[in-house]
Amino acid sequence: MDPWGENAHRPHAGMSTVTGFKPETRAITVPDPHSRAVLDKAARENFPVAPFFVPRSWRADLMAVYGFARLVDDIGDGDLADGGRTDAVRLGLPAEAAEDRLAMLDAFEADLRRVFGDGPDDVRHPLLRALRPTVRRHGLTPAPFLGLVEANRQDQVVRRYATYEDLLAYCELSANPVGRLVLGITGTATPERIRRSDAICTALQIIEHLQDVAEDLGRDRIYLPAEDMKRFGVTETDLTAATAGAQVRALVAYEAERARDLLNEGTPLVGSVHGRLRLLLAGFAGGGRAALRAIADAGYDVLPGPPKAGRLSLLREVGSTLRREG
Repeated sequence: MDPWGENAHRPHAGMSTVTGFKPETRAITVPDPHSRAVLDKAARENFPVAPFFVPRSWRADLMAVYGFARLVDDIGDGDLADGGRTDAVRLGLPAEAAEDRLAMLDAFEADLRRVFGDGPDDVRHPLLRALRPTVRRHGLTPAPFLGLVEANRQDQVVRRYATYEDLLAYCELSANPVGRLVLGITGTATPERIRRSDAICTALQIIEHLQDVAEDLGRDRIYLPAEDMKRFGVTETDLTAATAGAQVRALVAYEAERARDLLNEGTPLVGSVHGRLRLLLAGFAGGGRAALRAIADAGYDVLPGPPKAGRLSLLREVGSTLRREG
């Protein structure tokens, strides 16, 4: 879930590494190695989570939100350590329930709702306990968090998307909440900024879907709209090839242009804020543009593996974003 939404479960060497935007993974304290391992995945995400240049108070809160987002994605993808048995017990389920992802997500949501309760601190999971001070400090509402949970539920039952509009509705759950939470934590949310943020987050989600066509197919998921596949004469079998044929490349180029349009719509968000937040948001938008350039440089052949932007390309795009929105 992106920037660290649904697709954040893919441990690519991402923007936090190649730009030097190293996340401060120790910004919050959790009492056990199991939870710490979840937070340490921040260093491998596609986009910066809590880079060193943002205020320490923001880093702590961004990492608390990341811990939530990472954990719910790992539940939804079955990527939990020890098969999820430890997390199942923590959420009040028998260890063997870890194999039932929907049951795990239900228990996780129940624990999340305790985070927003007014009663005693009866939150079960350590990463959700770490989230509670952030929620209270910034007056965050349950809606964005519940959206991310629902997106992971949807992944259990919806593996194909008929239309582009269906995909956008999924991104509304799986990606847009993350940007809204960043604005909430930094105290900069306005209706216009939320609209711009949603456009950027949706664009980043689509870009990662394009990078990860082969990996998604391995999970029996296709995020290329079926109506577009039909329009370009692409079948599911075409997506299993070692390299992309002309039709697949044309389809990827078409979806990449849609993502570029969304980035163009959202990028004025960068110029609407100041200071360190401006640099952080430029990292998101510039990172998306660099990823699109990498896809184009690969001839839109994403099937051998995800095209990745190099350090120079990424820095160039971030700098260009800052100048354009200055």
